[in-house]
Amino acid sequence: MPRYKLTIEYDGAPFLGWQVQENGLTVAGVLEAAAEKLAGERVRVHGAGRTDTGVHAFAQVAHIDLAKEWDADTVRDGMNAHLRPHPVAVLLAEKAAEDFDARFSAVKRHYLYRILNRRADLALERNRVWRVARPLDERAMHEAAQHLVGNHDFTTFRAAECQAKSPVKTLDVLNVTRAGQEIRIEASARSFLHHQVRSIVGSLVQVGDGKWTPADMKHALESRDRTACGPVAPPDGLYLVRVDYAK
Repeated sequence: MPRYKLTIEYDGAPFLGWQVQENGLTVAGVLEAAAEKLAGERVRVHGAGRTDTGVHAFAQVAHIDLAKEWDADTVRDGMNAHLRPHPVAVLLAEKAAEDFDARFSAVKRHYLYRILNRRADLALERNRVWRVARPLDERAMHEAAQHLVGNHDFTTFRAAECQAKSPVKTLDVLNVTRAGQEIRIEASARSFLHHQVRSIVGSLVQVGDGKWTPADMKHALESRDRTACGPVAPPDGLYLVRVDYAK
């Protein structure tokens, strides 16, 4: 069966996350419905990552298998026609090798978390950033973040319902920068634990507003204790930016 690699953009606000559920709207669910209308057959969508309720994506990657061969641009355009009015768009459809797997072939995933650090409420960015009204020290946040870079046991920053076999992950990049009122937290790794990025962001905000020192982040990590984690950041500001594959 011909396999197609899809690059997908979506606003996660209306969805109960990526993964298909029996009750409720999901990103994979509307993609599968669109593919079925296009191809006239049941189609399963396999994603690179299962983003949670309210989490967005600039370039999620998925693959689908179709019974017959289609022009890749027709797959893209046909699925987009059937996706309306959902805030989901197939940016690119490409023919892929039979052994390509959107999840297991991935070598790195890149996430961005956006914080709007201002007193005024949100108008244009509602559901797309986390507004934090109190002033944050992004330099202290970046210093704290560097304690988490590398190979560690991330039990402290792992959701209780996480199904990963091990809490040990290698975090390649964790940078905190500011552009005006926006603080951007960029994280890159081969894979992440459930709620890992949001848990880390919530703890970094503890540092940014002076409740924690950068050293407290290191101590929280080393405790390997979920109760040592700061409040988990809301999903609104989290974006799956890119998924890398070996060439």
